[in-house]
Amino acid sequence: MGWLEAHLDDECCDVATIGRRTGAVHEIEIWFGVVGDSVYLVSGNGPGADWYRNALAHPEVVVRFGRERRAGLARAVTDPDERRHVGELMGAKYPEWQGDASIGLTRHAWCFDVPLLAIDRWAD
Repeated sequence: MGWLEAHLDDECCDVATIGRRTGAVHEIEIWFGVVGDSVYLVSGNGPGADWYRNALAHPEVVVRFGRERRAGLARAVTDPDERRHVGELMGAKYPEWQGDASIGLTRHAWCFDVPLLAIDRWAD
């Protein structure tokens, strides 16, 4: 697990993507999960979320935990077993969160149905 082990219990991380239209850097704060050497991010707003679309268009992203930054490559998670495993992990990490009625997002959908992004293949 290496460098990620120190951040397992962090609540959030920051992720910088490159705008698919503008080419500008965009940074968001987001909840995350870690499995092995991968950081996982749930796109609660679905496949249309700007950060998600940016990461798919330009997979070179930067993840920041406090002052520590690492560049990695983003990929959409398409394997159902990987998606289920990470959904269970995210549900356990954020047990208090029950969904967001304002966007029609249930806890179950957030854990298991909406798009999931993995970041790995870290640069040294």
